[in-house]
Amino acid sequence: MKKVIVIGAGPAGMMAAITAAKENEVVLVDGNERVGKKLFITGKGRCNVTNAKDISEFFDFIPGNPHFLYSALYTYTNLDTMKFFEDEGIKLKVERGGRVFPESDKSSDIIKGLSSGLSKANVKVKLKNKVTNIIYNGNEIIGVEINNNEILKGDYFIMATGGASYPLTGSRGEGQEFAKKLGHKIITLKPTLVPIVLDEPWVKEIMGLSLKNVELSVIQEGVKKPLYSNLGELLFTNYGVSGPLILSASRFIHEGLIYKIKLDFKPGLTEIELDKRIQKDFQKILNKPFKNALDNLLPQKIIPLMLQLSGISKDKMINEITKEERRCLVNLLKNFNMNVKGLRPLAEAIVTAGGVDTKEIDPSTMKSKLINNLSFAGELIDVDAFTGGYSVQIALATGFLAGTYL
Repeated sequence: MKKVIVIGAGPAGMMAAITAAKENEVVLVDGNERVGKKLFITGKGRCNVTNAKDISEFFDFIPGNPHFLYSALYTYTNLDTMKFFEDEGIKLKVERGGRVFPESDKSSDIIKGLSSGLSKANVKVKLKNKVTNIIYNGNEIIGVEINNNEILKGDYFIMATGGASYPLTGSRGEGQEFAKKLGHKIITLKPTLVPIVLDEPWVKEIMGLSLKNVELSVIQEGVKKPLYSNLGELLFTNYGVSGPLILSASRFIHEGLIYKIKLDFKPGLTEIELDKRIQKDFQKILNKPFKNALDNLLPQKIIPLMLQLSGISKDKMINEITKEERRCLVNLLKNFNMNVKGLRPLAEAIVTAGGVDTKEIDPSTMKSKLINNLSFAGELIDVDAFTGGYSVQIALATGFLAGTYL
């Protein structure tokens, strides 16, 4: 029987500890006052724990090193995740897009399920014990220093310290620093699933406006094909845009390059069909000014801005609007461009891209290829996914592998 030290009590660390404890003595160490601190705020406090899609479809939603995760996701699938929580008495439900939530809509229930798993497995949980140093000799770890003085010795170590987003939850990138000290290459950390900052000053005028069923495309200067396109929802903020569509789009925006975000307000209509629809609307109010023309097309909050950007005088009578002006309006609605200034800081990101280089980790076991008694799990590794429950599933699956192969 080995003494296994798991560093980090997020979903990856907790699953690693539960799995490792089947045949070993396990100590789970975390600097927070409770387990699952980041998990608690996941999915706006509801915790989107996995996705009900077939596991083969998951890889389409993992832009960051999907091939590395084949073993993990096929060994510990979404069905295994759902069974784990249901066996712990946590009822689950499936929502739009296959997103799986606790029936209660409380992330605390997911944490309760994992905590129960830790308790049943007799895992010793040491909270408020921040790991401050790794003690090693050659390619073997001897122990970890906690709270700057106590040395916790072990035979095997699993690092599951998370990324560097939401630092108040304890994820500050220290795990990457420890891995670097041990000789691992760290792919530069960057925010992903993060709001986007726009150059346009008018965003403040429409702050709070939520748009549904719009099509968004990310266009990089000098590249013809969009880097990312999808339908969904977004929200205007005082600095730019947020919401599900934007969070996914942020993965394709990199520092030092120039991007535009293009919106199609009416993705269900071609330009010709939209022109006909506008003409039909115009026919009903021919003797009114243009400022009354968009009420049935757009939310009220954005109409003043669209009137301004259309180039058509808001007081011009509808029966005087030319075919060319109407064509410009159609183009505005189908190709609404916004200039990207950058991304919000890493501290505001839901997920961190970058981390321990996957080339230095065995994908079928999560074992370090450099250190004999070390495995990695979760967001600490250079993998990342879109919203939809994929990130938590990755954490649980990599945690399961790390805890299985010691």
